Amino acid sequence: MFERVATKLRNNLLFFSELIFSSGITKGVLQAIPFWLASLLVGLVAVAYTKLFGYAETALQFLLADHRWLIFLITPSCFLLAWLVVKKIASNAKGSGIPQVMAAIDLAVPKHEMQIRRLLNIRIIFAKILSSLVMVLGGGAIGREGPTIQIAGSLFYVIHRRIPKSWPRLSNQGFILTGAAAGLAAAFNTPLGGVVFAMEELAKIHVRHFRTALFSAVIIAGLTAQAFLGPYLYLGYPDIKGIQFSLFSL
Repeated sequence: MFERVATKLRNNLLFFSELIFSSGITKGVLQAIPFWLASLLVGLVAVAYTKLFGYAETALQFLLADHRWLIFLITPSCFLLAWLVVKKIASNAKGSGIPQVMAAIDLAVPKHEMQIRRLLNIRIIFAKILSSLVMVLGGGAIGREGPTIQIAGSLFYVIHRRIPKSWPRLSNQGFILTGAAAGLAAAFNTPLGGVVFAMEELAKIHVRHFRTALFSAVIIAGLTAQAFLGPYLYLGYPDIKGIQFSLFSL
């Protein structure tokens, strides 16, 4: 069913776009569409993940507001629960997630397909989000940036696997790389940082196709996060209320 719908959509897009553009441009646009859709989804997921992180931190502060001694019960319980989530749902969701994504990029060839599926999949996404939120609720000193990169890589990989065979040829390695760069751009709210990361990795693996789609997808993910979250400083905003500035002190 999905294959027939995708084939019909592709044929309609080809028909209308070839009336306006050349066949080369048309093929490039078709190749870019999955990148753009996946990057938009990554941006939205990154925004939701950021909001949930904030809610978990607020919930912990609420629980400890009147009974600080609860930290001795909440922290070990949450840490154990987070470990069980990773252990039972997806063992490769442990750690920051960045080494798993880098390994998947290097392994992105057909003969290593099973290894990639163990590093990037739907179960990884749920385990990563749930375990990290439980850790934050328990007062864990963790960040969402590394997990967001593995979540984004998993989303891109899952979407890539579901692209019909009738669609213009797409690179598995390029898709995973774009997912990692889009996740970085959305997590750190830095579209240009994601582009630089993608350029560095492209120089290593020599991906010759989909560069325009790749860079535009990274920018879309970063701008989506900025649109909902706004710009922010990664290390927070310093308190400068008591500081007096003078031109003569410079």
